[in-house]
Amino acid sequence: MDSQKQEVLERQGYRIVGEHSGVKLCHWTKASLTKGVGCYKQTFYGIESHRCLQMTPTVDACNLACQFCWRTQEWGSDSMLLADDPGLIVEDSIRAQRELLSGFKGNPNVTRERFLEAWHPTNVAISLTGEPTLYRRLGEMIDEFKRRNMSTFLVTNGTTPATLRRMHAEGRLPTQLYVTVAAPNEEIYQRLMVPRSGSEWRKLKETLALLPSLPTRTVIRHTLVEGWNLGWEDEYAELDR
Repeated sequence: MDSQKQEVLERQGYRIVGEHSGVKLCHWTKASLTKGVGCYKQTFYGIESHRCLQMTPTVDACNLACQFCWRTQEWGSDSMLLADDPGLIVEDSIRAQRELLSGFKGNPNVTRERFLEAWHPTNVAISLTGEPTLYRRLGEMIDEFKRRNMSTFLVTNGTTPATLRRMHAEGRLPTQLYVTVAAPNEEIYQRLMVPRSGSEWRKLKETLALLPSLPTRTVIRHTLVEGWNLGWEDEYAELDR
């Protein structure tokens, strides 16, 4: 990654890991540390938010340019020429998280016990930015997290069904898999998601058809924007079957 790009991302609170990965503290990680409140994963799955690592192996690679995305788009790419070692990504991501957490040690609202717990994450949210499934060693990276007794929550835009099939065949699926569905039909998908090729809508539908066969927890999530994709309940219901 070039130094200018890294400087901008680090000013935004990211820590760059290797050539193409990144870590950033989640709002709920900080809220759990300072106020003892967590996100839905804590409520429904017992995952303590201050022990959750938010990262991505594709900090600047995505095959969509969604109109609603708040991440930087001008440097984006849909290609991953490099593939850092998964073990190094995991180790350096945990190290980067600790660097970001270090300032909380002296915060009077953070107990020593909670701070020490945060030093050893138990869950990873593989999302943050970019499209994680473009990293071709994603299954190996998930294995590395699991080897450290961490649960793995993966968010994808659903445009790489072949990757999910391979991860299934290799026994490397995440603990929970989220697929984002942000358009009820192809016309809105093309205008709102701005895919970099003409086959992404077909691949998303292929992924949705694949979900029932995957032996892991699966979630379909909708990003809804008034004036763009809100409504169309029947069409969403048909996609979600």
